[in-house]
Amino acid sequence: MSKPIKETERNQDATVYIGNIDEEADEEIIYELMLQAGPVVAVHLPKDRVNQTHQGYGFCEFRSEKDADYASLIMNYIRLYGKPLRVNKASLDKQKNLDIGADLFVGNLDPMVDEKVLYNTFSTFGTLISQPKLARDEKMASKGYGFVSFDSFEASDRALEAMNNQYLMNKPCQVDYAFKKDGKGERHGDEAERLLATQAKKNNYSVADPLAKPSPAPSLQFSASPTPIPPPPPSGFQSKQTNPKYVPPPPPPIR
Repeated sequence: MSKPIKETERNQDATVYIGNIDEEADEEIIYELMLQAGPVVAVHLPKDRVNQTHQGYGFCEFRSEKDADYASLIMNYIRLYGKPLRVNKASLDKQKNLDIGADLFVGNLDPMVDEKVLYNTFSTFGTLISQPKLARDEKMASKGYGFVSFDSFEASDRALEAMNNQYLMNKPCQVDYAFKKDGKGERHGDEAERLLATQAKKNNYSVADPLAKPSPAPSLQFSASPTPIPPPPPSGFQSKQTNPKYVPPPPPPIR
C-alpha cells in the first residue's frame, strides 16, 4: 500500500474525506475499498497520540480528481462493519464550490432512487457544486426527497423545466426551487440571487456553465470601398520584383 503523505503535499482536488469509520477498519482495508473507485495514491487515518488508534475518519488521495468525484458518488453511505461511511470531496478550493442559490428540491422520489441516480439524472443539465443530498431516516432509508445544487441558474432552470413531473424510476418527481434556510418561506431563484450570481460570475467567483453556448466568432469588417485587386499580368510577362536579371531599356536617342 502507498505510504501516507503530508497534508501539504496532498492533491486536495483528488482527495476525499472519509468519516464514520469503524474502529476495526485500518488503512489497508480503506485502501482496498477505495480502490474500487479508481487508482489510489495514499490513504491516511489520523491516529490518537496515546493509544495509536485511528479517530474514526481519514483521507484518501486518488490519482485524478475525476476518480475522487466518482468515489464520493458511489462510496458514500457504503456500510463497513455495519456502519455507513461518509465520503465527500475534501477540496479546499472554496471558489469552485460557491453556492449561488441555484438549489432545487426534488420530492416524491421512488424508494429506489439514491444519490447516484440523482447525480446521473441532474448532472446532465449542468455542473453540480456538491453531491446530491438525499434525506434519510435513522435506518438510512430514503425519506422520498432530496436536494441538488447547481453552479448556475441557467442549469437549474433547465433541470426544473425538464424534470418536474417526469418519472424517475416508477414515480413522477416534483421539482421546485428549495426554500431558503432563513425560515421566511422564500424560495431560492429570486431576482436578487440571480443578480448576485451574475455579478459573481463577472468576478470569476463561480464555475462557468459547461453547457453554455460559445460566443459567436467576430465578423470581419471591411471598408466601404475596398482596394481593387489588380488584374493578372499577361502571359510571359516578368515583373521587376520577380526577375532578378531585369535590365531597364536604354533611353531614347536625343535628336
